[in-house]
This record gives sequence, C-alpha cells and structure tokens, in this order.
Amino acid sequence: MLQLLPFSLAELREGGVLPATLDETMLRGCYPPLYDRPVTPGDWFPNYVSTYLERDVRQLLAVRDLSLFQRFLKMCAARSGQLLNLSALAGDCGISHVTAREWMTVLEASYVVYLLRPHHRNFGKRLVKMPKLYFLDTGLMAYLLGIRDVNTLTTHASRGALFETLVVSEWVKRQFNAGQVAELYFWRDSAGHEFDLLIPQGNQFMPVEIKSGSTFSSDWIAALRKLSALFGDAALPPGIVYGGDGQYERDGCRVVGWQALAHSLEPAAQ
Repeated sequence: MLQLLPFSLAELREGGVLPATLDETMLRGCYPPLYDRPVTPGDWFPNYVSTYLERDVRQLLAVRDLSLFQRFLKMCAARSGQLLNLSALAGDCGISHVTAREWMTVLEASYVVYLLRPHHRNFGKRLVKMPKLYFLDTGLMAYLLGIRDVNTLTTHASRGALFETLVVSEWVKRQFNAGQVAELYFWRDSAGHEFDLLIPQGNQFMPVEIKSGSTFSSDWIAALRKLSALFGDAALPPGIVYGGDGQYERDGCRVVGWQALAHSLEPAAQ
C-alpha cells in the first residue's frame, strides 16, 4: 500500500505556497488539501479528525467511546516533543495501558505520530530508554491543542514543542520521500544532557540541536560541541536548526534557519 505523508517544506516552497512566516507555517501544517483546495485550517481539521475517528479508528479498533479516543489524541498533542510514558498517558486518559498501546500503534501506523527512539550509545551514563513522541503535522497538533490563530500560537507555551515537531517531522519526511525507512534517534542521559536528533550517516552521526528562538546564540554551539565530544570520531560536525533566517557555518557548526530547512537538508546517507 502506498503511504503518503503531509507535504514537506521543500515541496511547499517548490510549489510557491510555503507560508511567509514560521508561525503561519506551524499553524497551517502541511496536509495537501490545505494547499490545493479553497479551505481553511479551521474548516478542514475538524472534518479530518471526525472522519479519522468515525471511519478509520472505529474500523481498526472497534472504539465504543469516541470521546475517549479524541481525548487521547489531544493528550498526545500536548506531549509532542516529550518522552512517551504510556502508563502516565493511559492514566490521564482514563484507559488501560493495553488500550493506550493499541491506540498509539494505530496512530503510528497511520502516520499521525512518529516515535523517535533513543540511541543506545553509552559513555558510562544511565540513558533514557523511552521514545519521544512527535506528531507528523504541526497544523493537526495545533488544532488539537486548541490553537486557532497566529497570535495565540506566538505566545503559546507549546510553541517550542511545535517547532521541534516541525523539524523532526521534516527529517522523517525527507527520508520517507527518498524511499528510506526513517532512521533517526535522540540521545539523553539521566542528568538531562541531550541531543535533540542524531542523524546516522554510515558509521557516524550528525548531532542536531533544535532551537525555536529567532535570534542565534553562541551559547548553543558551546553546549552542542561539548556533548559532541562524547561521541569522539563517531560525531560529524554538529548542526543547529533555529527559528530565524539564513544558513551559515559558525565555529565548525552548521546553523540553519527554518526557511533554509526547506531546501538545505538532505536525507541521511546510508
């Protein structure tokens, strides 16, 4: 069966329909109907969620109480960019751990969410073993969070998570569109030291830090290079994706703004 993800930023840019600002892009998302039909996100997302609930989920899982599943979706949206603790999620939704796992499996199989697995590389540290949960479309995530306009998004507590979700989903789409199984990781130890993304390239990894701020800070590079040193020869020059503009090299680190993300990232080499 052919599976298609939402448009990538590169596809929107090539089609001349990439929204002008980052917040507009995150609010609208990348589902094709929002770009090839005269429909607004406020009209399309309620219909999409309703159709998804009433048709796909009911058939796949025989869900009796659809309001419970809708609550599950909203709670997942609130956790995008966070470690996935299924037991806690199940408890917050009033469902069993088994049910939460089944529902999460369906969301993942239908490309609503992506589970970013932790890399196992150990430097004598206790590593986090839970995956991180990401939506594959920020527009759907924003809708489920109750964000309906750019002004609300700009000051929303989840704006950083939306940006991180946008960046991770772009890498997933790049690999997927190249006919590859998405092979992406994060790395975090029990002290909270973390690489937001590890991009495999052969036997090495490109560490990536994701920052939603629009103004570059040299502190980002210092912290990233310190962590990169843990990987030794296995680490490629690190990268930073941030909410500003442009792309450039700074102290051996590749810095990429959100619009450059649309045309400067290539699928990871195999």
